[in-house]
Amino acid sequence: MADTVLYEVSDGLATITLNRPEAMNALNIATKVALREAAESAASDTAVRAVLLTAAGDRAFCVGQDLKEHIGLLAEDREKGTGQVMSTVKEHYNPIARALAGAAKPVVAAVNGVAAGAGFGFALAADYRIVADTAAFNTSFAGVALTADSGISWTLPRVIGPSRAMDLLLFPRNISAQEALELGIANRVVPAAELRAEAEKLARKLAAGPTVAYAAIKESVAYGMTHGLDETLDKEDELQTRAGTSEDHTIAVRAFVNKEKPKYLGR
Repeated sequence: MADTVLYEVSDGLATITLNRPEAMNALNIATKVALREAAESAASDTAVRAVLLTAAGDRAFCVGQDLKEHIGLLAEDREKGTGQVMSTVKEHYNPIARALAGAAKPVVAAVNGVAAGAGFGFALAADYRIVADTAAFNTSFAGVALTADSGISWTLPRVIGPSRAMDLLLFPRNISAQEALELGIANRVVPAAELRAEAEKLARKLAAGPTVAYAAIKESVAYGMTHGLDETLDKEDELQTRAGTSEDHTIAVRAFVNKEKPKYLGR
């Protein structure tokens, strides 16, 4: 894995850190490959019970595609006539978004600065966004004559509604941390100096929680957004059976009856 993305697993928590602060954590090819590897590793590793996605530096979470690299690739692509430069959506962005959103474990994005384009998309793919008070969000795509990718056309309308999403996509602008909180893009805003500590505290609490139940909650919410009530009720029945037969459920009930703090096993 390239050093542009750091990956660490400790006590059930996988921490993925974008590590190109000098480039505002822009996504060049090496970073996209490494981020995909990290996201897929965190999603598939059964020892990982929660994921924290964050970035180095205090200016940017991720400003999306590295346009300095991209312009060179566009020129090379036109010269060779291969038409392959935009394959990065299929090869990198889609798998990263799928790994984050589809992980059977909670994913927390700690947004320390500007999250633009695909950076915004990856933050939205997380289940919970804790945001520095100095951070900002921007769709950015229309500003470089592109459409949404990294799942934004699916996630953003579901978070803030289709009308507001269309406004932000057609007329890109910086959305402050406070406005992001008001719109529902951010779940919580904290002082920038406290972000990492607060995010780790939150993520470690999730890593120590009832993993089977968290996975079922993610699956049920995603299912319910695209299905009717009757189908969703049947899905809830299926998922509640799964959660109810887990060791974690037995541990939780026993702890509740005995007035103890449960120590979950994640199974």
